[in-house]
Amino acid sequence: MANKPIAVISRQDLKDLNTPASASITEVEHLTSYNWIEAPRTTPTIAVPGSPALWAPPNGPFRPAKDTGHVYISQNAARHPDSPLEPLFRALYTSHPSFDISSIDIVTDRNNIRKLLSLINPRWSSNKREDFTINVEVTNNTAIFNRDETKTEEYISPKEFKGYGHTFEKKCTRNQINGSTGHHRILSYSFGNLKFLVRHETDGYVGVTIPHLPAEVANDDEDLSVILDTLSLSRASNRPTKTYPSDTILAVRKGGHTVPMSATLEIKTRVSHRPLAIEDVVSQLWVSQTPKLVRAYHTKGEFAVPRVEDVAGYVEAWEAQNQGDLRMLAGLIGRIRDVVREGGGRARVRYDAGRDRLVVSRLGGRQMLPKDLYGKWEGKGGGERSGDLDVKIVEQALRKRDV
Repeated sequence: MANKPIAVISRQDLKDLNTPASASITEVEHLTSYNWIEAPRTTPTIAVPGSPALWAPPNGPFRPAKDTGHVYISQNAARHPDSPLEPLFRALYTSHPSFDISSIDIVTDRNNIRKLLSLINPRWSSNKREDFTINVEVTNNTAIFNRDETKTEEYISPKEFKGYGHTFEKKCTRNQINGSTGHHRILSYSFGNLKFLVRHETDGYVGVTIPHLPAEVANDDEDLSVILDTLSLSRASNRPTKTYPSDTILAVRKGGHTVPMSATLEIKTRVSHRPLAIEDVVSQLWVSQTPKLVRAYHTKGEFAVPRVEDVAGYVEAWEAQNQGDLRMLAGLIGRIRDVVREGGGRARVRYDAGRDRLVVSRLGGRQMLPKDLYGKWEGKGGGERSGDLDVKIVEQALRKRDV
């Protein structure tokens, strides 16, 4: 439970933050990724590196069913409530066993950064100020921001109408991993004198860009996607599952293929008489550096053929035009880390929308990660060395096809 507040950050305090001279995202690197796999709740399972779903829309207008049934709000917390951030670290050390976590200042989900930006300027969140909570833990000089939601999943009744977002994605994309329920990516970048690890969910990707493939084969999208699909399904389902030798129940499999950031996309659906302005989604694209966007519109449930927009240039221009907000965001994130570190290392950061202020309180309870992962800050612990992920299996599959 949260204790007596150790700090309060008011709107006036935001003006006095120590902000950097500029606040642009630089040195962007995709580090790893994973898919959640449908499995018993007693054995939460991820496949690394996994794969986003392949963008493959119908050739003509179509009418998907409305969204019903079970949907995730925060899948990491729903599937692994004891440690929602553990999958990020397990995927990271599966792909990069010697990664120096002590070089990172902030580890967070995209959602946390978006909420803090909405506090600074509600324009970037539908002009609404809403309560939110982020739990923060500082180890050495690294602050881990853990998303805290009142609900992590929900059930949409057949009598309810909440749009077509989920069924649209299923209709327009093709899963590359057997049993996948969502693809998450982890990237690193510098922002406002801080080094970040950011996790975010990705809706899909366009085309196929795989290392070592001959150009004439890589351009044959349909043939290659079938090979990759078969490969990914077998790799994710047949390789043995590894549960790390620590106080964790998370199981990790190798499966899938790495997809470059340049191919990833975000999907948004909307009724045609309420077009989605890019200003309403640009902050989300900026945080995750997602370069492509699908804005799909329907009229009485019927969608026209959707198209993929390259919005990287717009996102870059938005960053340049909103340096005031972004400098304040960088200053606020740095201030939160400092307050939590000086206040004992574990805290709950709650935004009170009614009083327009952040309240930082000490946080008790268990630590956010399994014990072995804390050894990584000292260069030890953290399970077995797994080596680099094997991309040569793609070449082998292609050679077998040509025999």
